Amino acid sequence: MLAEAALVLGVWLQLAAGQEAPGQGPQPSISNSEGDILFLLDSSGSVSYYEFSKVKEFMWDLVRPFTFGPNDVQTSIIHISTTPTMEFPFDRYLSRGTVQQAIQNTRQLMGDTNTGKALSFAKEKLFSNDAGARPDVPKVLVWVTDGFSSDDISEPMQLLKDMGVTVFIVSTGRGNYLELSAAASQPPEKHLHFVDVDDLPIITKELRDAMLDVIQANRLHVVDITSSSFRLTWPQLLSQETGYYTLQYAPADDLAAKRTTQVSGAHTSLTLSNLAPETTYEVALIPESNIHYFPPQTIRVTTLTEEISPAQVLISDSRPHSFQVSWAPTPDSVTSYQVLYGPLRGDSAQLLEVDGTHNGTVVENLAPNTTYLVTVTAIYSSGKEKSLSAKACTQEVGSKVRHLRFEDMGSNTLKASWDAADGNVLGYRVRCRRQTGPSSLISVSPQIHSVLLTDMAPGTTNKVCVKSMYKDQPSKGLCRTVRIQPGESGCKGGPWA
Repeated sequence: MLAEAALVLGVWLQLAAGQEAPGQGPQPSISNSEGDILFLLDSSGSVSYYEFSKVKEFMWDLVRPFTFGPNDVQTSIIHISTTPTMEFPFDRYLSRGTVQQAIQNTRQLMGDTNTGKALSFAKEKLFSNDAGARPDVPKVLVWVTDGFSSDDISEPMQLLKDMGVTVFIVSTGRGNYLELSAAASQPPEKHLHFVDVDDLPIITKELRDAMLDVIQANRLHVVDITSSSFRLTWPQLLSQETGYYTLQYAPADDLAAKRTTQVSGAHTSLTLSNLAPETTYEVALIPESNIHYFPPQTIRVTTLTEEISPAQVLISDSRPHSFQVSWAPTPDSVTSYQVLYGPLRGDSAQLLEVDGTHNGTVVENLAPNTTYLVTVTAIYSSGKEKSLSAKACTQEVGSKVRHLRFEDMGSNTLKASWDAADGNVLGYRVRCRRQTGPSSLISVSPQIHSVLLTDMAPGTTNKVCVKSMYKDQPSKGLCRTVRIQPGESGCKGGPWA
């Protein structure tokens, strides 16, 4: 039991850190797909915690390569329990990171295995706008079960299939083959799997490929939309030898400005760039084949609002002679940034050039305790410029404490005193490294310039250091050694060499 728990913990710690599980390499992204995938998850008391955790790993591994979004794949989970429960709607999590976290956060409900009720509930949600389901995309149901159900599944499952849902069943127990093969979509050898819960990774790719046959976009599709570009994908209709594709696109309000490009029949995607922001484009894909006729496919795409950079300028890591300047966002249309800086009370200024792919730089060789005006200007490929300014203050130069001295207070106690350091001191730290016994660290307020050091054993040599603390950095410490003479009440101090 401990070994199983350790295995589950290790795998989920990897998932939480965004790492691949052992033995699983990075999955290539799958973007040319569109569908609503619903997991019917056995959350009843007949499933052990270990089995439930392994099934969650399997669910995430199954959908991990997909691109999630309102025009791509959406997913949801319904719990099989006494009462069916939707974990989250289809349109709530639309990125790999949020879907992964949502699956990881799914908790077992326990209760009875009322699968028939869950299937009736699934039928309602798969076609419900309230659940985020889309009316015109393929529907896929993946039911992972230990093979046991408390109620009848045949009628609600048939209703789902009659409405066009493709049903995949994964049995991790001793389910009835005849019952499950009748429940799954046909043919059963493609839609029904029997596998031990520890061997679920063996069927992941096979099941994902079968799901892709259902949700693979069979039409012209658009992904990766920005303010100045988008990527078109389409099914493989031609080959290098059988033809080529002609792509035509133009703003919907200016069709006379149509542009045309051609790619070979081996292509299934193309990125259109240098587009206008917030503009709707009419796009047509025309397969030109010398063997078969393929009708043109059309799509309407609207580019996003242009990102204006910089929208914010941040100052961080301020030091006496430098600070960090950062900005956001960094759109592709920016070729470079110019950082102009100079003292707020002065007429001198200097200029830094930064590549357009970077979002920050360090400004150095500055005067301490000085306020600077920093202006970041984005230079766009079109020649347009956009600037934003911010104030930045360098820190004071930290100074060392002076005149560290000691006074014997009796009972193996020593008083360490020092003169105040210069500048805006936030406090002092006193470290005592004893020859015998534990070291100690004492922090005091800036108004206090002495501390008592106890348990100073006679006949020992001890090192005492005092540092003044400033907002972003401590000063260099002043250290001295103190020897406690045996049989004497006094002590001697000397400079640390």
